Amino acid sequence: MRKVVFATNNANKLREVQQMIDGVELVTLAQCGITEDIPETASTIEGNSSLKSHYVYDRLSVDCFADDTGLEVDALGGAPGVHSARYAGKAKCNEDNIALLLANLEGQSNRRARFRTVISLIWNGCEHLFEGVVDGVITESRHGDGGFGYDPVFMPEGYDVTFAQMDAKTKNAISHRGRAVEKLVAFLRQQIG
Repeated sequence: MRKVVFATNNANKLREVQQMIDGVELVTLAQCGITEDIPETASTIEGNSSLKSHYVYDRLSVDCFADDTGLEVDALGGAPGVHSARYAGKAKCNEDNIALLLANLEGQSNRRARFRTVISLIWNGCEHLFEGVVDGVITESRHGDGGFGYDPVFMPEGYDVTFAQMDAKTKNAISHRGRAVEKLVAFLRQQIG
């Protein structure tokens, strides 16, 4: 089985993506000896994804991929966007991020939002980008205890539950990351055969 480095140490994200990929063994940063935080200094989701994959490739010269995700809220001019993980500060605290988001949307009737994920894959030395988007709304309060990040307040279009209320299989089938990973998997299947 071919090994590919996934530029993350986020166990939730790793589990979610590994469930969607067959024929490839995902290896984490820690398993490769990269323990430092990879800089995410780009001004776009695509840029951060690319920075992270190149960081790994420049050090290990192996097939690798990285993703970056942002929650883009219409009423907030696209915020938190590229700053989603650190919206409420450098601590990357999901509860604080959600609390700030709900406070900033208080009294807003337009609660439309989208999750956007971009995956940067470096395969045989060449970069390929895959994007996944899911539209929805921000609920007025938290619902559910599954998922992670903003999942308790994001209700995808066409559903009456948040991502945090869905089982992993349902969420993965429609999520932004799921859609980007589908494109990644289709590409890898072509390459691996």
